[in-house]
This record gives sequence, C-alpha cells and structure tokens, in this order.
Amino acid sequence: MRCPFCGDQDSQVKDSRSSEDGAAIRRRRQCEGCGARFTTFERIQLRDLVVIKKDGSREAFERAKLARAIGHASAKRDISPEKIERLVSSVQRQLETRGDEVRAEEIGEKVMAGLKTLDHVAYIRFASIYRDFSEASDFAEIAEEVGEPTEETAAPPGKLL
Repeated sequence: MRCPFCGDQDSQVKDSRSSEDGAAIRRRRQCEGCGARFTTFERIQLRDLVVIKKDGSREAFERAKLARAIGHASAKRDISPEKIERLVSSVQRQLETRGDEVRAEEIGEKVMAGLKTLDHVAYIRFASIYRDFSEASDFAEIAEEVGEPTEETAAPPGKLL
C-alpha cells in the first residue's frame, strides 16, 4: 500500500480489525520509508455501479460522495460517524444487489428511508435538497410525514429542540 505522506510503496500492517459489522476490515499501517501511520479500509465490492442522473447522464458511483451528502444532512446532530458509515454501507449493499446501473432517485429514496429511522431533522434536511424544496409549505408537509419524534430526536426534558 502506497504511503499517503511520502509515496513509498512499502508499508507494514500493524493491526487488523473487523469494522462496519463485519462488512469491512480496518488496517493500521506504518510506512517503511517515513514511519508515518495511516489507516486503510478493505470492503467487498460486488460490482462497479453506474449512477443514472436525472438528466440522463451517467457517472460512476462514489461512496465518498454519498457519505458527504449524508454528513451534510446530519451536521450538528447527535449522530455518530459509525451510524453514518453503517447507513452508507447499507445503501451501497442494497444498490449492488440490484444491478450494474442505478437511478439517482433510487439512491435518494434509500438514503431518506435510512435517515428517517436515524434522525428526523437529518431526514428533513436531506429531503429539502433531494426533493428541491422551494416553499415553506414543502417543509411543513415533510415534517407532518415524519410524525412523532423518536427517542433519538426527542429533546431531553426541560430542553427545546
């Protein structure tokens, strides 16, 4: 594995652990050249996915792009990075079992379903971008759809959201 700091091709694995509920392997490595330590993840990839955008164009599926979008929606929320990573992995696994090509709308719907169970505010934030909200009534409709707050999204006693 090439060192991200000095570019040396030789690195030594110092520690390996199962990650993401067994869906990945986390490896701590040390560069033989500069001595820097870094982490790599090894995941099963069933196939190379192609995303069909709304305008009909096609692009390669990017796991990091999906994680970034979910991260923006859940910014400043009490959602652990592990939960976000599990959601990204779950969506990716679902998509990979469907075929080589997937519509962007399908990705958005799967993310929304996951966020709805994880955090209602993150769900509404993601929906506002994904569904291109243009009026305040759009927010009111999706807020009604969410319904009762879950244990994770409810405010502690005596505290407002």
